[in-house]
This record gives sequence, C-alpha cells and structure tokens, in this order.
Amino acid sequence: MSDLPPDLPPDLPRLRTLETWLVLALERVRARIADAERREAERRAGEAGRPPVPDWVVERGIGQGRRPLYVHTGDCHLAGGRRYPVSREAAARAVAEGVEACSHCRADAELGILE
Repeated sequence: MSDLPPDLPPDLPRLRTLETWLVLALERVRARIADAERREAERRAGEAGRPPVPDWVVERGIGQGRRPLYVHTGDCHLAGGRRYPVSREAAARAVAEGVEACSHCRADAELGILE
C-alpha cells in the first residue's frame, strides 16, 4: 500500500507536472507578498516623511492682497488650499482682529475666544 494521499497521481510524470505547477504557484504567491510588503513600506515611508499637521492655520482669500478669511484648527478638513500655519497666539490675534473663525472646527472655542 502506498503512503501517498489518494488525491495525488500515482505515476512519476504526473507527479513531476504537479510539482512544477506548485513551484510556479508558490513563486507567484511570493511575488505577490513581496509587492504587498513593498507597498506597505512605501506607505509607511510616506507617512513618516509627511510634515506634521500644524495646530492652527489661517485660510487666505483669492486675488491681490489675499487677506485672511478664516482661522481653522490644523486638522480641519474645510480649510482650503490657500492656508498657512500660524502659532496659537497669531491665530488668537487674527480672531480678535476680526478674521472669522471656522464654524465647522470652532477654532474660536478651541482658542478659548467666545464671542
């Protein structure tokens, strides 16, 4: 009686064919794993290289002069692309001088300035 499992072919040519297929399949799996590991390493490197989120940002208007429009917390997703980071003191000063605080992130409440 053979010690081969019943689902494997009994003859050498078919066993060699099966071996070849399994080796190729294993190589494909290992290549896919390597790709996934490379993508994960790139994602982590991108996160590590990203500058830190500022605590406060001021959003500017469009056009000549580009005056400040809104004060946002640094992680507010409504802050537009025309923004620049500022210190807490500069953000508080801007709100005190009439720059509107974002109504979404409530920068004025976060700064402790309530109207």
